Formats: sequence, C-alpha cells, structure tokens
Amino acid sequence: MSKMKKKKRKSKAKKFCNRKKIILVILLLLLCFVGISFAWLMTSIQGEKEVSILVDTIKLELDESASEGIQLVNAIPIYDDEGKASSPYKFSLINKNNIDFYYSLSLVDDEDLKNNCQTTDGESCQLLDPKDIRYEIKVGEESYTGTLSESPVIYHGVIDKNETVDCELRIWLNIKAGNDVMGKVFLGKLEVFATQQVAEDKFIQDNEEVNEPEMDSNMIAVKHDGYNWVKTNKENGWYNYGRGIWANAVTVKSDKLSEYQSAGIGTIIPMDDIETMWVWIPRYSYTIASEDGGSHYYGKRGVYLNSTPTQDLPGEIDIKFIGKEIKEKGTAQYLATEEPKNWYTPDAFTFGDTELSGIWVGKFETSSSNPSPGNGGGNVTNLDSMIKPNVISWRSINVSNIYQVGRKVSADGNRYGFHSNMNSHAMKNDEWGAVAYLSQSAYGKLGNVNFIGSEKEIYQNKSNYYITGCSSGAPSTSGSAGCPYTYDDNTRDESGVSGKGVGASTTGTIYGIYDMSGGSGEYVMGNYDDNIGSSGFGEMPDLIYYDKYTSTTASQACNGGICYSHGLSETGGWYHDYQTLATETNPWLLRGGSYGTNPAEGAGIFYFGANNSGGASSYNSFRLVLSPDL
Repeated sequence: MSKMKKKKRKSKAKKFCNRKKIILVILLLLLCFVGISFAWLMTSIQGEKEVSILVDTIKLELDESASEGIQLVNAIPIYDDEGKASSPYKFSLINKNNIDFYYSLSLVDDEDLKNNCQTTDGESCQLLDPKDIRYEIKVGEESYTGTLSESPVIYHGVIDKNETVDCELRIWLNIKAGNDVMGKVFLGKLEVFATQQVAEDKFIQDNEEVNEPEMDSNMIAVKHDGYNWVKTNKENGWYNYGRGIWANAVTVKSDKLSEYQSAGIGTIIPMDDIETMWVWIPRYSYTIASEDGGSHYYGKRGVYLNSTPTQDLPGEIDIKFIGKEIKEKGTAQYLATEEPKNWYTPDAFTFGDTELSGIWVGKFETSSSNPSPGNGGGNVTNLDSMIKPNVISWRSINVSNIYQVGRKVSADGNRYGFHSNMNSHAMKNDEWGAVAYLSQSAYGKLGNVNFIGSEKEIYQNKSNYYITGCSSGAPSTSGSAGCPYTYDDNTRDESGVSGKGVGASTTGTIYGIYDMSGGSGEYVMGNYDDNIGSSGFGEMPDLIYYDKYTSTTASQACNGGICYSHGLSETGGWYHDYQTLATETNPWLLRGGSYGTNPAEGAGIFYFGANNSGGASSYNSFRLVLSPDL
C-alpha cells in the first residue's frame, strides 16, 4: 500500500491498536490555544500493579491568524466557493511520541471569549446558530466541507508517532442564512480528543468499510444543509458514520418523482413533497465488553465515556462494519482487558435465507395518509403509511393490521414506487436491537462528543399529542410536555448547550432515527410462542416477518438460550429502562416506552415490555423497515 493510500485509510480510522498486551486508556484531552497539552496515560500490565505515566502527547501549534480564536464577526452570508477562497486559519498537530494516536478535532464555543463579548451598547453578544456556520477543514492532502449543525467534530483521524500534520481551517456565514443573523457572532476554539486503544490486531473503520446503501429507483439520497433537506450523493457527503452522519433517503409524491430524479445535487426537497423518510443501518458485527472481569457486561469505557460503565450509564458497544459475505456467531462478549473478540452479526441482517448488506429503517414512527387528531389512523388498513416529522403517529391499530400495512408499502401498485424485492414490513424486534446497538457505539449518540455523561442517553419524546420527532430535551422527563423541541432543533439554550432537539435521535445529529425513546410505545413483530392473543391474526404470519420467543425469561428466550442482538438480556435495564418480556397473556412485544403508559419513567431505546395482547391501543404505534434484496 502506498504511503498516500495508507494515510487516507488511517485518517478516517475509528480504532487502532498494536500487538503489545498492554491496556492503554488515555483520558480526555482538551487542546485550546496553549502550546503543549498533557494527559495522564494509564498503563496496566498483566500480572503487575497499575502505574501512571505523565506524557507529552500532542502539541497544537497555531499561526498568528488563529492565536486569538476562530471568529466570525461582522460577516455576511457568502457562497461556498467564496468561503473556500478566503484566508485560512493555519495550525499544526505534532505527535512527539513513539506511539500513534487516534484523535478527533472539534470546533466549539470559546467560553472565555463568549462571556467577555459585548456589543458597542454594552449588551452581551448574540451567538450564531450552528446551522449558519459553514467550514472547510484541510488536514494534509484531505479536505472536508460541512456545517457545524452536522456535528461539532470537524475531523478525525490517526496521527503517527513523531508525525507533524499541517492543517487549514476556513469558516464563513452560510449563504442561506436570513436577516436575523446580522449582528450575531461566532467565537470559537479548537478542541482535540485523543486516545490509544489496544488490541491484538489493528483494524481500520471508515466509509470504505460501510456497505453502500441499496436504493430502489424511487428513493432519493438526501442531506440536511442546516435549513432544508437537499438532494445529494456519495461524492457530496451523503454519509459519514464516523461523524454520526447516517445515510438518509426519501420518497416523494408520485407526481414529483421525475422532477427530483432529474434535479441537480443541492436541490431542496420540501417536506410537503416528501412521503417517507428512511435511514440506512449498514451490516455490522458487535461485541460487548466487561470492565469488571466478567461479572457484568455493560460495554467499555472506551473513548467516549468518562466514567466506569454501569447499568445506569453503560459504555460503548464495539462495532465493526462487514460485507454481507461475513456472518459471525460468537458469544458477543469479551473482557475489556483483552482484544475485542467473539463477534456476532445481528440477526436483523439475515432475512429468511438472504444475507443483507443492511436495512432501511423508518426515520420516525409511522403516521398515516389521513392522521386523525385522536389516533393518527386507527385500526384500519385502507390508509397509506407516511414517515415524516411533526405529525401525529399512527395508533389504535392492532398487530395484524400493522403487519398488513407494513407489507403494503412494497406490494404491487404501491403509491411510493417500491419494487417487491425491497421487502417492506413492520419492524421486528431484532431490527430494533440492531438500531439500538449501533446508537450505543462510536458511530451513534454514545460517540457524539457534543453530549457528555447522562446526556449520552437518547432524549425522550414526551409529546402528549404523540407528535413524531419531538424531544423533551433530556434523557428522562416526567409528565407531558407538548412538543418543546422539534427534531431539527439544534439551537443553543441559555447555557450554551446545543442539540436539545437532535439529542432525541440515535446519533445526536439530525441524521439519526427518532422516537425510539418515549413517544408512542411501538409494537414490534416479536411474539411469545406463537400466541396470537387479540392481535387480529387468524393464524401467525410467515416466520420471516416476526421473531418467536419461547420463554418468559429473557436469557432463555431463544430456544433456551440468549437472543443475541435482540436487545433483551444483553442490554436489559441499560439506562434504567423498563424490562419485561412477552408472556402468554401479553404475547406481543413493545419497545421504547410511551408517554401514556406506566412505567413512563422507564422509557428508552432499551425498554421492552408487552401489553394489550397485540390489540389496538391509543398509546402504541409502529415502525417500518425495508430489507432490500437487490
């Protein structure tokens, strides 16, 4: 491999390691505008006591242009080509050590500058919204252009031992910013988060390892520009799982499809023209670490958690993206003092006899083409599904009709233009698990450095009107709250914290999946021992469309053993989420919790319960999935 190719692959790495049997965990580094930063490097050697070594890790060298912060003052909106032609802030990252480091580089508010900023009238400065700030970062020979509302992380990579990397940063005011930005400022600084993780073998994760989304001809790849959803493609930053940017796609009204298919990249697709929104979950394998020698498997502390993992605040689930020719069936557990091993490929990526590259998951709870204020649709199948934010979720529908509605999306003559090999269906429980595990990885909200501590948990939807995409702005909130924050709300509150709305997604960015914590409790196709209950089925559907559980004990629910990847015994009680398995009297599983059910306080992405025997309930909705076999 050439030096340039090596650098390209390594610069996008999420993990790296060496062959020494040593555990190295480096704590959080915040490199501001001071020369050398230090960190404690904790070194544990097998068979010997723990020792601590103070090391000089990475030096951040700024030229004069950046020495007083990264600022936008008295700026006017300009086009990207003008912004990229502006004068850059220049700096270098210098690794003086004999070991490599993984690092992420963030552009965040400078609290000191912000607190001391006043207008000529003596008033406190008003800050720009992240969506108004565009940037281009150049690291060595690579560059990336984005908006701060995507993620505070503007770059991540590996810096080799004794390496110096020259960098340039340009920022400008988004051309789409309105008049309300006039007089507002951005006062920022750079922060670097660095670590060395150790395992037996080195492996690299970047977009080259992610299976490209399998799209039907009616689907349009989209990205959010801070204001609107716009048409995009892979070459224009459609997805970057390392930054928490999961691939999104939409379908539009049939009379608009040809218009958007022929439209250029960057064309706005208004929400009024969108009918369904989908998020790609690429095929991966996972394993869960124990930090206490195997007594509990709550994930690893890793790079993103600054405390010992517990059930109330669990750690990172290790994820590696794989091709569909790989299918691993290990125990999905390992000791954090050893290399990640015993990988397991989630059952969600096997559809019958077909191995999948990934699945498309509805971005929001399902709504209907005629969402009545009372129940969003009711117990019927003659309505069509919609998947959109800011509408009433479809409730008061039993599991049998949920199944029929899900199959209808890719059936012959469907309104969306899907072909039958997209295999639409109501979400199964193992598919819920696949999303939940990815959210608890470096590629989900757990890995989003904009959230710390308890904020890592996905914020609840507490809308007492069951509005899709709503956020309470916190992991757990009691009582009803209307819809205080919409799904695209990334504005700063009075304390300077952003992400009150996007914090309710599985990534902590607008590119994740919503309503998986609170909202309406969601029926999933998970059943106890083929017990129909009051679901409306005359007989059970084909087993390809549901998960069958044979015990009321989660650790024995799959033929007397653990249901790997289903989000049951492996992650039971994480974040203190409620847990009870389906039974003979309540044979259908619910996920996520609900505003209107008890115990509402136990709502969360790892919540599982069962009630109403699969019957129509005004509290419970559902979600759709596509399993493409293209």
